[in-house]
Amino acid sequence: MKVRVTLFGALREADPHGFVEMDVPDHCTVATLREALQTHVRNHAPSISENLIKRSAFASEDEILHNHRHVPEHGQIAVLPPVSGG
Repeated sequence: MKVRVTLFGALREADPHGFVEMDVPDHCTVATLREALQTHVRNHAPSISENLIKRSAFASEDEILHNHRHVPEHGQIAVLPPVSGG
């Protein structure tokens, strides 16, 4: 399954287009996608901390997806790093 992962915040440094397309197994979980993204970042943007990906939220178009959830069939995911401020 091909998944388009849109990156925000500091994670955008992982790709100049602001997204990566990844091949993952059909019906994979968010946890599996998170691990695949960590591998991609480790290989293509080593300056980005793996902890940032661990702490980021993964979301579909309409909800936050926890690690046990399956990646939506439409293959669109946003990765939202933690933010602070007011």
